[in-house]
Amino acid sequence: MIRRNVGSMVAVVLALALMLGGLSMVGTSFAAQPLTAPKFKFDPDWPKPLPNKWKMGGVTGLAVDKDDNVWVYDRPNDLTDIELEAELTPPLADCCVRPPSMIHIDKNGTVIGSFDAPQGHGMAIDSKGFAYLGRETVYKYDTKTGMVVGQVPRTADRVPGAGNPEGQVGPNRTPGKGSRGPVAGFLPPPGGRLQGEGTPVASRAAALAAFRAKYPPTTPMIVGGLEEIRLDEAARELYCADNYLGGRVMVFDLDTLQFKRGWGAYGHALSEITTDDKDREYSPGGPMPKEFRGHLTLNISNDGLVYAADRNANRIQVTTKQGKFVKEFILAPMTGVGGSTGGVMFSPDKAQKFLYISDLTNNHIYFLNRADGTLVGQMGSMGENGGQFFGLHMIAVDSKGVIYTGEVFAGERVQRFLPVK
Repeated sequence: MIRRNVGSMVAVVLALALMLGGLSMVGTSFAAQPLTAPKFKFDPDWPKPLPNKWKMGGVTGLAVDKDDNVWVYDRPNDLTDIELEAELTPPLADCCVRPPSMIHIDKNGTVIGSFDAPQGHGMAIDSKGFAYLGRETVYKYDTKTGMVVGQVPRTADRVPGAGNPEGQVGPNRTPGKGSRGPVAGFLPPPGGRLQGEGTPVASRAAALAAFRAKYPPTTPMIVGGLEEIRLDEAARELYCADNYLGGRVMVFDLDTLQFKRGWGAYGHALSEITTDDKDREYSPGGPMPKEFRGHLTLNISNDGLVYAADRNANRIQVTTKQGKFVKEFILAPMTGVGGSTGGVMFSPDKAQKFLYISDLTNNHIYFLNRADGTLVGQMGSMGENGGQFFGLHMIAVDSKGVIYTGEVFAGERVQRFLPVK
């Protein structure tokens, strides 16, 4: 009798709360049920060795197309002299040569296509086979010809001192001459990334202040560099994250590539984003910054929520497609250096019960309950064996739930993980 009365009372309270708007049921239909993390096994047979003596550079974009084949956007300029000895005349070794920056691999692990675009960061493939590559803005490519057929607007000026960290791929290459390697540009030099040699601190600060005055947070085009690209083809929209002022979610029309809307942390309208860098300060384990801190990635769920991962602040923020803040998940908060929340993917079930989060620093894939952000499991560790990660940078999931990963640093490879029932 007592149990029935308690149950009735709970039902009444819940009903009243819902009527009064006291509880949000967004994405919570499966919250009350305990979830068991999915399991996967490393597939050592995928991919097959690359053709033409190619050696892959760091992976900065990864996408599964409508046929469940995989596109890999890599950085050929990550390769060092010792990895390019087959480019010399005469060659000094059997391997290797720079690969194209875009490599198409089928489900069997065979390369079925490629083209060479300037290297960059972030990539998406639409249902018609067009590629959208990030390189200071979003370029739309015809994958059959490798030609640019569209471009999202960006500012003519670059952020003072930021340079072009992605470099270029093209005729300026010197055969057999590589770079300092894939880690060289990751750790900031003494004084920070914006410290120009021989430039007084006051001059640098003045130049940055002048740039921000010229290009306020409301600037309706890409400023700085690109971190992420996602497509909402049903709504004919392109979502991307630039890295200006710690990161902005920017939405463009997929057909015209013109700006539609954007927002910052906690759903701040672009006009509400501050230019005060104190609002981006963060120490691992400390309070969350008021604005996005850096390396912002995102993805869009089936039920119309946008998950923005602010990697340098170890958090994931959830908003509507219009930028209304819903909730925030904090993950591995003591992580420093590169942060924990790298890339966002979803489990393949219709409800997308799980978030799959790639972690560059700890080299894990985390499995979260999408309803409340609870960590239910993880996979992977740092190392160079198959199934381990050394610079886990990109993650993608196909229609069958197969996980694909791409690595930078010493990893410089793609791997596949098959679901285990």
